[in-house]
Amino acid sequence: IHFYKRDLILALLWHDTMRMNHSQPVVDLSSIAAAFPDLTSEERQLLLDIRRRKAELLVEISQLKDEITDISTEIDAMDTEEGAKQKNLAMGKKKFNMDPKKGIEFLILQNLVKETPEDVAQFLYKEEGLNKTAIGDYLGEKNDFNEAVLKAFVELHDFTDLILVQALRQFLWSFRLPGEAQKIDRMMETFASRYCQLNPDIFTNTDTCYVLSFAIIMLNTSLHNPSVKDKPSPEQFITMNRGINDGENLPRELLISLYDSIKTEPFKIPEDDGNDLMHTFFNPDKEGWLWKQGGRYKSWKRRWFILNDNCLYYFEFTTDKEPRGIIPLENIKIREVADRSKQHCFELFCSGNEVIKACKTDSEGKVVEGKHTVYRMSASTEEEKDDWIKCIHSLFQAKY
Repeated sequence: IHFYKRDLILALLWHDTMRMNHSQPVVDLSSIAAAFPDLTSEERQLLLDIRRRKAELLVEISQLKDEITDISTEIDAMDTEEGAKQKNLAMGKKKFNMDPKKGIEFLILQNLVKETPEDVAQFLYKEEGLNKTAIGDYLGEKNDFNEAVLKAFVELHDFTDLILVQALRQFLWSFRLPGEAQKIDRMMETFASRYCQLNPDIFTNTDTCYVLSFAIIMLNTSLHNPSVKDKPSPEQFITMNRGINDGENLPRELLISLYDSIKTEPFKIPEDDGNDLMHTFFNPDKEGWLWKQGGRYKSWKRRWFILNDNCLYYFEFTTDKEPRGIIPLENIKIREVADRSKQHCFELFCSGNEVIKACKTDSEGKVVEGKHTVYRMSASTEEEKDDWIKCIHSLFQAKY
């Protein structure tokens, strides 16, 4: 009878497996008891546990199939010329966001951007994922090529029939003004020249447009910066701009309209399309691809890791704005480890086997606490693994 019941359980499991793609097996004791009254309570519990475990395995298998499909797609794309181009473009944009000059040099070297002011300007004006602060820094550099790029960049804007405030809003949305006065000066001179070229009947000369543009930017700061206590009045704004129109005064109605426009709606500072944590990741201690093992499901996912500021950040892609997870290295140790499915592995762990105080974003984009007692990673080579361990060790030694 014992062997009969054992064979019956195995037969039931085989039957479940055969229909796993058609229906879900029953996974509660009452249903099992009703369907199989000859089984003892222990055998019913055993069957329930096996079925539940099988359901978990099916979920893991499904996830693995999806990951294999994604990875195969990535590999196929990288094998093509277009895939290699997109990979280099993503790398070039990341380099630009961290160091504009080196980023442009890389893009030119990879034949993704022509070495002409017009082509570089088109790239800065139209390409998504570029850091607006980096664009401003590059455009403001004082050398012949950068100044030519700035001129070409400004010429991509159409200010025809726009009042000056509207033109400034459009212009200042395409990048972030740098902090250096000389850079701002060159930018505003180029802007004023372009505005007067497209609207020749508004100002007597470009100097008037240039001075008034500066005055509008200063007015915006004075009216909307909380640290400025004494807000200028319309009359003060008019007085400040007397005689700037080739020795003559600008129409009072024009200045009042400019004042009201800025008071009602301040200039919007563009959000960076590049990595918002750019300064955190500038000149990292180490960065590169690693395979990371999951916590609940022990599947492996390829992630871009950045080691900096005593933290390990990981991203799904190198161009992501924000990390998928952050692992603080406070009170963390590192060790080499062998794994049956991956080579060149190492682990981060706490000495007391506590949960590591890390965080990540879930599938809905919410930030949640990690539940890892260890983080296991796999490098592509033995040398790469040793280098990661050495870099993380050096942080510990520098701190302690």
